[in-house]
Amino acid sequence: MFRKRAANTEQAGNTEQAADREPASRTSAVERGRDVVPGSAGVVEVGRRTVTSTAAAAALLLVGGGGFARAQSAKATRPAPTTDDVTLRLPAPSGPHHIGVTTLYLVDRSRRDPWEPLPVREVMVSVFYPARAVRSRPIAPQMTAGAAATFPHIDPFFHRELPKTGVNWAATRTHAHTGAPAQPVRRPVLLYSPGGGDPRTLGTGLAEELTSRGYVVVTIDHPGDGSEVEFPLARTGRQQVRRTVFRGDPRTDPKMFRTMVGTRIADTRYVLDQLAVLAAGRNPDALGRPLPEALDRALDLRRVGIYGHSVGGTTAAQTMYEDRRIGAAINLEGFLDYAPEQPGQEGKLLPVAQYGVDRPLLLVGTDGFPEKQALEPSWSAVLAHPRGHTRRRQLSDATHGVFTDYAVFAPQLQAAGLMTAAGRNSLIGAIDPAVSVPMVRSEVHSFFARHLPSH
Repeated sequence: MFRKRAANTEQAGNTEQAADREPASRTSAVERGRDVVPGSAGVVEVGRRTVTSTAAAAALLLVGGGGFARAQSAKATRPAPTTDDVTLRLPAPSGPHHIGVTTLYLVDRSRRDPWEPLPVREVMVSVFYPARAVRSRPIAPQMTAGAAATFPHIDPFFHRELPKTGVNWAATRTHAHTGAPAQPVRRPVLLYSPGGGDPRTLGTGLAEELTSRGYVVVTIDHPGDGSEVEFPLARTGRQQVRRTVFRGDPRTDPKMFRTMVGTRIADTRYVLDQLAVLAAGRNPDALGRPLPEALDRALDLRRVGIYGHSVGGTTAAQTMYEDRRIGAAINLEGFLDYAPEQPGQEGKLLPVAQYGVDRPLLLVGTDGFPEKQALEPSWSAVLAHPRGHTRRRQLSDATHGVFTDYAVFAPQLQAAGLMTAAGRNSLIGAIDPAVSVPMVRSEVHSFFARHLPSH
């Protein structure tokens, strides 16, 4: 369960006061979650196979930290998925709203790409929104076909616990309907930045939950950083599916880490600029592809929040510090300092940690994060500022991947014999997804509901 953490006695008092303002019904949220989380009843349906679940564990995907490709040059050919390959399932959202989704291809012509010799900076985003009607609208897959075909060649090198064969990554369906008309009601907007080297699609479950509760959620891919990003077309200098340039952990390369964080912040602020174009009734998609009906009337850019995982959490906190348009932020276990110049040194604090924030910031960590000790100095620094805008929570029996869709995927893979118990625990921890999924959802939603209410 979540436990409050404090950097010092004064902060502990502030945290306890904040706890008095939190909803009291945390147990009921966990109990409700047991009805929707795969594996909660001891049986997991996997594609065309039903397998008995072992004790399901949950926790977090190692983002931005130790999960970067160590041998990414692998070019092994993998046979096309068969009917025997496992299909993984996402947990259903619990809110009252149907969900629509669309993608935007955004091109920032004022920036060159920092990773490869491209004259512009391209960004792909998914926009999840409360839908007015979904009948006859197709259910969106979690990954595009091209990204799903590339995923098993790259991501097992980020997360060695993942199988290289046996999963049909293209078959996982979301609960969102492609192109459905939006409810013409102004909703708060939440931006999501994934962990370093990860695609935006691994944050689908949480994005859908927030959308079902009345938010517009925009998930952002950071090309060249993300493991695989599929664009609507190829262009000179890149293929249609762009693969990550990382060959190691950027946290061990100070220059690369600075480039990654700076690029992500610029990407995120540019996305917010383009959402303003959309809210004004124009189409920001670089190819002019049709937008869902009433999507422009679904955005309330006076109420904007941001959350992110690992270096996505770093991005969320620092972007809020730099951009007054953002009113609240959640950092899901991301560093708030730059990479150390030398091993054993502490990194230079990011401005958000050095100077603090004047808007709500939530830090959420786990007790099993391997880099927990290295994370502590920068988190303690931002918590030490006396204005009391930052709070901290910790999820027990969990590790870094619990904040992503691996929280439910890892137990399903273990149940199918495609991941060991040790691998699952390394990826997400020992917490059951029937507990972790509703708890993470509740923590994130309750924070934004307090500071950016959806009604």
